Amino acid sequence: MPVPLPRPRLRPLLVLLTAAALAGPAPALAQAAPPHGGDGLQRELDELVVAPGGPPGVIAVLRRGPHTEVLRAGVSEVGTDRRPRPTDHMRIASAAKAFSGAVALSLVNRGQLGLDDTLAERLPQLPAAWGAVTLRQLLNHTSGLPDYSDSAEFRRILQDDPHHVFESRCLLDFAAGEPLGFTPGSRYRYSNSDNIAVALMAEAASGRRYEDLLRSAVYRPLGLHETSLPQGYLLPEPYLHGYAVQPPDAPEDVSTLFGASGAWASGGIVSTPRDLGTFIGAYAGGRLISPPVRAQQLTFVDGASEPAGPGRNEAGLAIFRYTTRCGVVYGHTGNTAGYTQLAVGTPDGSRSLTFSVTTQVNETGKPELLARLRGVQEDFVCSLLRG
Repeated sequence: MPVPLPRPRLRPLLVLLTAAALAGPAPALAQAAPPHGGDGLQRELDELVVAPGGPPGVIAVLRRGPHTEVLRAGVSEVGTDRRPRPTDHMRIASAAKAFSGAVALSLVNRGQLGLDDTLAERLPQLPAAWGAVTLRQLLNHTSGLPDYSDSAEFRRILQDDPHHVFESRCLLDFAAGEPLGFTPGSRYRYSNSDNIAVALMAEAASGRRYEDLLRSAVYRPLGLHETSLPQGYLLPEPYLHGYAVQPPDAPEDVSTLFGASGAWASGGIVSTPRDLGTFIGAYAGGRLISPPVRAQQLTFVDGASEPAGPGRNEAGLAIFRYTTRCGVVYGHTGNTAGYTQLAVGTPDGSRSLTFSVTTQVNETGKPELLARLRGVQEDFVCSLLRG
């Protein structure tokens, strides 16, 4: 079993783990022409794993119709020569927010939930000051809900016991004493609280547990057999090991440092590159919802995912539009201790890309590496669209 980080280094990691995105659109990156063919993309991956603070492993899976291309660099576990594989389990971090969006929008599709339903109507037990927030505003991060993961008490619990099992349905209690940050719908601010509230609204509307809704609305229709929402800290074998990389120290395995219960619908899902690629292709292509609901989903406001994805970022309903120099893809990113994720698909769903690295990369902790990562991701998107 991997050893948790020593206490002196745990606090900085907690800050990175719970860091929220900057409010506002991510700037498009100025890039040279993308490398031609797989050799150029492979070289970029090879260079990424040896960059200062770079990941021990990276795997990109490009699906174009029935054809799948896998590029990878580094290893799945430090000290071995095993390469990352599409069937390796991993934490998908905030890419899980797309799954909670899929569940909520499937209920909207069936008329069990409305985009303009409010917290006061569906979850009257939450603070009255939050009552006017709608499902639509939760899904596009314009709700103003305070982020529970910024709570000093939440962080103290993790500091004292990283394996603490939270009551996931009570996570919003950590922020219950805080007012809204702004008038709902007036601006964008990424908040982990939004997707906890989305899952709770889905449960209230359906009378079913969120985990059961995931199985019936997402896993079964798409054949996702290696995707789950655990409560504990262990990962199914085999898995991509995630690392804290802070040179000059050696990489430290943080794969099982934290449990998933403190992230739940905002970032607790465990999946594989293969399953995640299947999901994001269907989700980006609108396969899980009707055209009228999809039209609502694809109404965008300025706002970046966390971390920012390639090109210009705009927020829809639990989906982001990434406008690159080669075209548009829809999807989501995510980062947590040991992992950074990008999952995107083309608007018709025929092509998808998952790009997984085994260290946490975000604007707060590694801004230079994030800029480099976004450039590499944009090259891969270009290859996906042009291939």
